[in-house]
Amino acid sequence: MKFEKPIYVTMPSLAPLSEVDAYLEQVWKSGIMTHNGPLVRRFERDFATWSGLPHLVAVANGTLAIQLALRALGMPPGSEVITTPFTFIATLSAILYEGLKPVFVDIDPKTFNLDPAKIEAAITPKTRAILPVHVFGNPCDVDTIDAIARKHGLKVVYDAAHAVGVKVNGKSVLEYGDVSATSFHATKLLNTSEGGGIYAADERIDRTLRELRFFGYDDAKSVVRVGTNAKMTEVNAAIGLANLAHLDDVLSDRLAKYTLYADLLSRSDALAFQKRSDGCNHSYFPVVFRSESALLKADEALRRENVFARRYFWPSVNTYRTIVPDAERCAISESLAERIMCLPLYGKLSEDAIRAIAGIVLESAEGAA
Repeated sequence: MKFEKPIYVTMPSLAPLSEVDAYLEQVWKSGIMTHNGPLVRRFERDFATWSGLPHLVAVANGTLAIQLALRALGMPPGSEVITTPFTFIATLSAILYEGLKPVFVDIDPKTFNLDPAKIEAAITPKTRAILPVHVFGNPCDVDTIDAIARKHGLKVVYDAAHAVGVKVNGKSVLEYGDVSATSFHATKLLNTSEGGGIYAADERIDRTLRELRFFGYDDAKSVVRVGTNAKMTEVNAAIGLANLAHLDDVLSDRLAKYTLYADLLSRSDALAFQKRSDGCNHSYFPVVFRSESALLKADEALRRENVFARRYFWPSVNTYRTIVPDAERCAISESLAERIMCLPLYGKLSEDAIRAIAGIVLESAEGAA
């Protein structure tokens, strides 16, 4: 069967337009569009309450969230940051943009997250921080990573772009590390169209983040540091507030659809899947093929039926030689990146469509095998 309309890898989870309009009316009445307006402050409060956090710093996007997190920790230029090669380019570019040196440590082949067992071997006198990623909303081994950081006097910044709603040990995964940075991009479970958020338990770091996002101004409107313009707008906050009211339903729906995919595709020995920890938010459905040729065959079969999956993450970011020419080789990440693909997964995707997509993948994978 060929789908009449294209099915893409994701679509945004959107509240009814009338609910967004109700917030936008407040923006129009107030005349405040930006500069830490009332809706931004409310979005920060409401998301923090929903997550069980005492506060949040809302920013313009998730990439700036990582940059400001690194900047707030005050690491000297050239400091080394241990990170994962299996991530989106934004993680790497944020490190480089802040004048820091990424040091890649390979991943766990089952969880796809940074392998804690390999971290200590990469620590040098120049190492100042560890920057792991909760890949596909699957939480890292935060207890082990934090223990390593304490042992060596390092900071931990978590790239939690995929991790809205993820819990570890009964609390938000954003509470781990010195700073956590998340994303409210249109493709995320909770979106503000574009946006990001940063959480730091330390009040001094939280205050620094707020100064950094607004040109370095403090509460007295004195410039106390070099900052930037990373503010979330009132329009973005309006979208976020409307969508936040439906986030529990989005999470439940995502789990149901993920489970259906898993039940259908686990019948094949030619496919492998991410080992999920408790608390995963099932924000993506990645499937791993035995070879890149098998993946390409499945991708071609899906495209013939008007289905557009995504090779995500590909390639492994340590192979971007134009920007990290001397980066470490990471065999596990590089191999996984060649063989992994995320299938369509979003709220309006029907169960019938999931069954059809799974059927195409199964037929292709078995044929390749």
